[in-house]
Amino acid sequence: MRFLKSLAVWFLILLGAIANGGFREAALLPLLGTTLAYLVSGVLLALLILAVALGCLRWLGVRSRPQALHTGVFWLLLTLCFEFGFGHFVRGHTWQELMQAYTFQDGNLWPLVLLVTLFAPLIALRIRGKTRS
Repeated sequence: MRFLKSLAVWFLILLGAIANGGFREAALLPLLGTTLAYLVSGVLLALLILAVALGCLRWLGVRSRPQALHTGVFWLLLTLCFEFGFGHFVRGHTWQELMQAYTFQDGNLWPLVLLVTLFAPLIALRIRGKTRS
């Protein structure tokens, strides 16, 4: 059951990431320019992921570090599969174009957002004060 719940929460994160990207393109880029817009957008997305993890932790039934790490790994794998699968097969980006997001070019914080995705359930567990091995 935790698998399906984790998948549902990941879809919530995905919707937030899509909204964040739209906000970056429509509002932040014209207002702040490329580098600052990507920095702000990356921080906002990382905070969103942490907030979702914190808000959903109890519902997910995550009560231990291993469970938190398994959830984070699952979210990370889903994110990478979506990013590369959708980006390449649906949007038609080359693999080289997709890999540019991992260079920190123009303030892109995507690799750090992925780290937050991986560790968000564990961070949320710690904040909630419910850590056990």
